[in-house]
Amino acid sequence: MTDLNPRPLDGITVISLEHAIAAPFCTRQLADLGARVVKIERPGSGDFARGYDQRVDGLASHFVWTNRSKESLTLDLKQQAADAVLHGLLAKADVLVQNLAPGAAARMGLSFEALQARYPRLIVCDISGYGEGGPYEKKKAYDLLIQSEGGFLSVTGGPGEDERAKAGCSIADIAAGMYAYTGVLSALMLRDKTGVGSRIDVSMLESLVEWMGYPLYYAYNGAPPPARAGAAHSTIYPYGPFPAGDGGTVMLGLQNEREWALFCEKVLLDAPLAADPRFSSNFERSRHRDQLRQIIVDSFAALSVEQVLERLDSAQIANARVNDMAGVWEHPQLAARDRWRQVDSPSGKLPALLPPASNTAFAPRMDAVPDLGQHTAGILDELGYSAEQQTHMAASGVI
Repeated sequence: MTDLNPRPLDGITVISLEHAIAAPFCTRQLADLGARVVKIERPGSGDFARGYDQRVDGLASHFVWTNRSKESLTLDLKQQAADAVLHGLLAKADVLVQNLAPGAAARMGLSFEALQARYPRLIVCDISGYGEGGPYEKKKAYDLLIQSEGGFLSVTGGPGEDERAKAGCSIADIAAGMYAYTGVLSALMLRDKTGVGSRIDVSMLESLVEWMGYPLYYAYNGAPPPARAGAAHSTIYPYGPFPAGDGGTVMLGLQNEREWALFCEKVLLDAPLAADPRFSSNFERSRHRDQLRQIIVDSFAALSVEQVLERLDSAQIANARVNDMAGVWEHPQLAARDRWRQVDSPSGKLPALLPPASNTAFAPRMDAVPDLGQHTAGILDELGYSAEQQTHMAASGVI
C-alpha cells in the first residue's frame, strides 16, 4: 500500500468557516480521508484557537491537533469584495462546514436555502451549541458550558458538591465534530443517490446528550442518577483505581461473577471472599464498596504496581496503568503498531497519530499544519485573480 492508492474523499472539496474545535475536528477527519479542505480565516489573527497556547514548538496544541492537511485562506468576509472569492470557491465545492456565531452564516447569505438555489449539489453542515430553533438557539455555547447543560458535570468528579469535574478534553466539541463528520459522509452518500445536496444541523448539546444515554436511562422516570465516584465506575465495583504498596496506582475492572471469583482466588489470594454475602453480586459489591475497597487496598499494600499487574494478568482480570501524557507519548502499544507519523508545520516536523480507523486499501492523508494564510495566493491564482488584484486586496484588508 502506498499513498498513491485512492482515498475515499479524493476529489471532494470542503470549504470551512471554522474556529476552535468542533468544526475543525470534523474537517480534519474529512482531510484524513483525502478531501481538500480550504479553511477560511480572519486576516491577521486567523482561527482564535491559534492563540490558545504555544506548547508545540510555539504553536497552539488545539490547533496542531485539528488542522493538519488543510489549506489556509485569509479572507475578511465582512467586506463585499470577499463575496466573489467565497462564491468562486463554493461554486466548485462539495461541502460547506461552518460553526460561526449563531445566525452569522445566515446573515451573510450562507443559509442552506440561499446556497441551494445557487449550488444545488452543495452540502451544508451547520454546527452550533443548541441547534436551530428553540429558546436556546441564539445562546452562546462553549465546551464546558455544554458539559454543564448536558448533565455531564452532574455525574463526573468526586461525591462532594465542590468536587464536580469537567472532562479533561473538549468532549462536547469532539462529540459534535464526530456527528458533523459522519453527517457529511452520509450526506455525500445520499447525494450519490439523489444528485442534490442536503443540510446537516449539528447541536453540541444533542451530541453530548446522546453520549449521556446510560446515565439518562439509569435515572429514568425520576430514579436517582449515578453517584459521582471520581475515577471509579459509579455502578460497577470493583472498577476503578487502587493504590499499590510502592505508591503507584493500578486501574482494574470486573464485569461478572466469574471474574469476581478469579479476582478473589488469584489476586487477593482469598477464595472464600467470593461467597461473602456483602459481595455476592455486583449490586452488593457496589453497595458495600467502602468495605471492599479497604480489603483490596490492604491486600495490595505489600505489592508493587508491577506485582499487582502480574497477578491481574494471570487471573485474566482487565487492568491498566494510570498513564500521564508522557506515558501516552511513549506507550509501547502505539509504538509496536507504528501509529505515529511526522507532519510538517510552520515550526518544523511534528508527531501526529494516525487516524484510529485503519483501512487496508489506502493510507490516510497526513499533510502539514498550515501557517495563517499560507495558501491564499495559490487559491486566488486558481480563481483567476491577477497579482495586481491580489496586491490591492491585501492592501485593503480583504485577504
